[in-house]
Amino acid sequence: MKLGAALKHSPFDMAMRWLGRVLPKGLYARSLIIIIAPIVLLQSVVAYVFMERHWQLVTRRLSSAVTSDIAALIDIYESYPQDKDATTLARIASERLQLDVDILHDTDLPPPGPKPFFSILDEALSDELRRQIDRPYWMDTVGRSSFIEIRVKLDPRTVMRVLTRRSQAYASNSHIFLVWMGGSSLVLMGIAILFLRNQIRPILRLAEAAEALGKGREIDFRPRGAREVRQAGHSFLEMKRRIERNIEQRTTMLNGVSHDLRTILTRFKLSLALLRQTPEVEDLKRDVDEMSRMLEGYLAFARGDTGEQAVETDLRPLLHDLQADAERQGHSTTLDIVGDPIVTVRPDAFRRLLFNLVANAARHGERIEISANHETRWLVLHVDDDGPGIPPEMREEVFKPFVRLDEARNQDEGGSGLGLAIARDIARSHGGDITLGDSPLGGLRATVRLPA
Repeated sequence: MKLGAALKHSPFDMAMRWLGRVLPKGLYARSLIIIIAPIVLLQSVVAYVFMERHWQLVTRRLSSAVTSDIAALIDIYESYPQDKDATTLARIASERLQLDVDILHDTDLPPPGPKPFFSILDEALSDELRRQIDRPYWMDTVGRSSFIEIRVKLDPRTVMRVLTRRSQAYASNSHIFLVWMGGSSLVLMGIAILFLRNQIRPILRLAEAAEALGKGREIDFRPRGAREVRQAGHSFLEMKRRIERNIEQRTTMLNGVSHDLRTILTRFKLSLALLRQTPEVEDLKRDVDEMSRMLEGYLAFARGDTGEQAVETDLRPLLHDLQADAERQGHSTTLDIVGDPIVTVRPDAFRRLLFNLVANAARHGERIEISANHETRWLVLHVDDDGPGIPPEMREEVFKPFVRLDEARNQDEGGSGLGLAIARDIARSHGGDITLGDSPLGGLRATVRLPA
């Protein structure tokens, strides 16, 4: 057990868990990382190798050559002291070495100037001056962008000033390689982003089609994209056809059953109407009416109202009708609407959902409050009453078909026990749900959440 726990909390396992938390969750972002990460890593390695092995090497060799020329000029000046003005030396340096040389008398080296934060030239040239000349020197690689100024102390009052082009001591065009490398990386990443966007789009369409099918909406979907994505799309369409075929067969069977049973119940009613009206016959009529209502409830639950198409619907008229119906039954009913209650639903099915909730509230309470809020991506409907409520531990049980409560609150008294089950089934078929909670009125609150 201890070994298993240690393995479970090993550093590798913790690192992978942390990586799973910080990495993006979307397929598009993860695919981009899979493509871009190797490109960035490869370019970083190439840039490091180039900087280390090529740029620095070339710069050091150029700096070494310039320093060698300066050392040779110093040797010439000291070997031929008769050329005090260094006219010949300056001419040779200018014509043969592309260096501008002056001999400054009665002067000293300037104070040290600021050094760049990061400069391969400054480091390489300083090393070469110390190694080849080994005299007090001063140099400026910052002041002039195109030139480098070097001063070497020849004796206590004489300084040789050398001005050279930066390109003679520094591989100044090497940054072009980095620019091309960065540019090519951006082009490759742009191509990868466009390619992945086109590959991810069919997957998103498939997800949208599956969501629309789950909400009972009409879909226009054709498989596109890579072979695997098209295969998944064709499988989805085949599943959709099987579901529709199954629903059609079930609807046909239910229509046949309902027709046959209604025929029998109609014969019952006709036979009872022809009998002498006695208390026993009245009881039989009530039983037949109850049986008819139960049959309609069973068929509605089994059918699920799947044949109806979802359309954009304004719920204001429906909510006002429910309020008027409850008030006609003698219940104090208020209605509060916030936002624009327009959603895509199956109108008859959604009317049945709200009717079941309001009828349940009217059966067990005297006051009813209906509220609708559509200020976010969700439509939230509340139906509150001041009845006895439902215990918290039973609030999920009452959504099961044919479940009745033994307490004072019976959610479908005298019925089939399918009212809330049908309501939740309709809500979930629209991509939403129904939950039960405590009402501000002291009874039960039924909350419907639907995606806008």
